[in-house]
Amino acid sequence: MFIKKSLLVISLLNVLAIGSISFAHASEWQNTHPRRVEVNHRLENQNHRIRHDIHNGSISRDEAQNLHQQDRGIRAEERADARVNGSHITMQEKHQLNHEENNVSQQIRANKSS
Repeated sequence: MFIKKSLLVISLLNVLAIGSISFAHASEWQNTHPRRVEVNHRLENQNHRIRHDIHNGSISRDEAQNLHQQDRGIRAEERADARVNGSHITMQEKHQLNHEENNVSQQIRANKSS
């Protein structure tokens, strides 16, 4: 009887160990999910553009602060979406975030030329 219980406990521990390894691997993959990477890369690029435009004087610090605030909102939305969807974002969410990023990009361009 003791041997049967011991084997059962060992079997259950193995199942838990394998499950946790699989979960860790899945989480790692999802944190670098291509849709999240694309959205975050665009946000980083826009941040660089804003800082460059401040440096060369083509936009004011107030305009830059507003643009950075919008980008922070988009990043927060991306993280919230990923939290709900198991560390990735859906195609629809990616399209929505890209649409919002396009609006900020157009504002960067408009502020630069004014």
